[in-house]
Amino acid sequence: MQVRLSAYWTDPNGTVRSPGETVDVDAVTLARMEEQGMVENPDSKTSSDTGTTTTSPSKPQKIGPGPGTPPDEIGPGPGAPPADDDGK
Repeated sequence: MQVRLSAYWTDPNGTVRSPGETVDVDAVTLARMEEQGMVENPDSKTSSDTGTTTTSPSKPQKIGPGPGTPPDEIGPGPGAPPADDDGK
C-alpha cells in the first residue's frame, strides 16, 4: 500500500525517508506507522473518521528537550563515555 509520510521514517532496509515521501508498506507496517502518527491522511478525514492518528506536516514532530529545560540538563548523562579526541 502506498502511503505519504508525515515524519522521518527509517525503512526496514535502513534507508531514511523524509516527510512528504510516498512509500510502499504492508498492512502490519502501515498499522504501526498510523499508531505513531507517521503517515498523512490523504482524504482530509479526521482521526475519528478513520480510526487512525495523523500529524500535520505544518507541525513537525520535535525531538529533544522542551523550551523550559535548564541548560545544565541538556546533553549526555553522567554515565556517557567521553567524546572522541581526534587530536586536532
